[in-house]
Amino acid sequence: MKRQRAVQVVVALVGLMYLSWTYPLFDSLREAGWLQKHQDPFPMFISVNITLGVFLLLAVKQPAKHRSLIAFGAWSTLAHAFTMTIMSIQAWSHGMHRKDSPQDLVIVGGIGLLLLSFLPPRESAPDRTERPHSAQSSMQPNPAGA
Repeated sequence: MKRQRAVQVVVALVGLMYLSWTYPLFDSLREAGWLQKHQDPFPMFISVNITLGVFLLLAVKQPAKHRSLIAFGAWSTLAHAFTMTIMSIQAWSHGMHRKDSPQDLVIVGGIGLLLLSFLPPRESAPDRTERPHSAQSSMQPNPAGA
């Protein structure tokens, strides 16, 4: 019971964090702020994470039933951290530095690892005592006589 409660708290906090990016999204879109700062992918990226935040909040009540969504949140966040790591290495090799690097790598990677470590266990499938429908229908005679 304590583990389930911890999963709910982690999923809710990450969902709220992603949802809190709504203001930066609208701030960026207002008067084309993204265009002036040459940040084309920024609004697209955070709109996906805001949507993920909404669904994570919906998953809080029954996280075990939404395990694949939580796993997607974890793995997509880790993929993002990996991409940022490659971008940072490339920038450093050209004598440049990414804004907010390396602390953003640690934060984003930590969020992904946190979600992954609190991933709810798989629910066991119910035992089936009867044969699947496809096996039953293949054994029945063809009434049309074809």
